[in-house]
Amino acid sequence: MEDSILPKRLKELREKHGFLQKFVADKLGIKSNILSGYENGTRSPDPDMLNSLANLYNVTTDYLLGRTDEPIIV
Repeated sequence: MEDSILPKRLKELREKHGFLQKFVADKLGIKSNILSGYENGTRSPDPDMLNSLANLYNVTTDYLLGRTDEPIIV
């Protein structure tokens, strides 16, 4: 992953929303250890999961991937 942008942004967004890992994992239908892997950079979400994460946090996938610094399309 490019400079660990995805894991960093996932963790920042979760904390910004005040969500616990368990809550996010339950919302996405995955185990907490999988979400933890996404946030610490040891796992990568597949495209469908990336889209689900973007929808949950109301940001674009481009923002999650570091392709833009704008979280939403303006």
